[in-house]
Amino acid sequence: MSGDGGRGVPGGRRTRDDRGDRGQYAVLARGLTKRYGGRPGAGEARGAAGEQGATGTGGGAVGSSGRRGGRRGKAVKYALDGFDLTVAHGTVHGLLGPNGAGKTTAVRILATLVRPDGGHAAVGGADVVREPALVRARIGLTGQYAAVDEMLTGRQNLEMFGRLFHLGARRAARRAAELLDQFGLVAAADKGAGQYSGGMRRRLDLAASMILAPSVLFLDEPTTGLDPRSRSEVWDSVRHLVAGGTTVLLTTQYLEEADKLASRITVIDQGRAIADDTPDGLKATVGGSHLEVVVSDAADLPAAVKAVARVADGEPETADAERRVRAAVTDRVGALADVARTLRDEGVAVDDVGLRRPSLDDVFLKLTGGRAPAAEGPGTEEAA
Repeated sequence: MSGDGGRGVPGGRRTRDDRGDRGQYAVLARGLTKRYGGRPGAGEARGAAGEQGATGTGGGAVGSSGRRGGRRGKAVKYALDGFDLTVAHGTVHGLLGPNGAGKTTAVRILATLVRPDGGHAAVGGADVVREPALVRARIGLTGQYAAVDEMLTGRQNLEMFGRLFHLGARRAARRAAELLDQFGLVAAADKGAGQYSGGMRRRLDLAASMILAPSVLFLDEPTTGLDPRSRSEVWDSVRHLVAGGTTVLLTTQYLEEADKLASRITVIDQGRAIADDTPDGLKATVGGSHLEVVVSDAADLPAAVKAVARVADGEPETADAERRVRAAVTDRVGALADVARTLRDEGVAVDDVGLRRPSLDDVFLKLTGGRAPAAEGPGTEEAA
């Protein structure tokens, strides 16, 4: 998988600025592309810059999800289409997107499991194509499901992983003991992993991914299927890793998880990064606070809509089935007091009335046109 000369990946030479960026970030991607489902046409430029406006031999440019290419005009589809990403050292960076948006392909390229067709990427300062062995030595990867052997104890699992990584029996045992303590599993160290709760198994899986103390950890849906308590345990473990200097790239379908853990979030859709900011920065793009009222009786909803409309910045939104009305407001406290007073004077009973800040759900739905985030299985994205 090595490149040649000054090429980071096929189809594009790194610029001087790109080389300078590599030391600044734990993870860097510039113009990554990955095509599947056909062959690029002869007229299609190679590399991210050329692919942005590529045309095929079949006639005419087509969109990013499918471009005309090949002698028979077969459409070329893109899992990644000029994807950019920068992840700061020692942070949790969330990667969110709808099903099939390109998340899994991006992580697989960064983990050296798939070779990109254009652009370039570096992890820990090492190029994923020219220096794959160096990248692998610097990363850990944890998938959606725990990869531990339930027939072995927690300690035996970690010692086994240590030996697989050529630590030797003594060093593997010492490292296993360190990780059991770090992840709060000492009391259960000599119990079979099959007896562990979901949260404990995921923590053991995280511990296994840290055998070689990688500087960058890729977490793919780490809490899928876990109950709230187990999810909280995994979150605490992730925070502990980051406090120790590990960089985490997190893909998750739970927006609350990204909100609580990530200091910065990239939203990917149709193979491109469409937003990149802090959670609060992303929420600010949706607007300010919203006033929300839920009436006890559906018959009172029109009165609530009228009361909210008096203080709203725009047209109130109603959800008849939920007996809810909400609207953006500027004077948060004044609007809340006014509506509460009006509803009380008119004898309208409410189940809830209050101010709501925009959530990541609001951001996500706005950016992706209403498509919710979802976990991506192995077959979700093609990457030939």
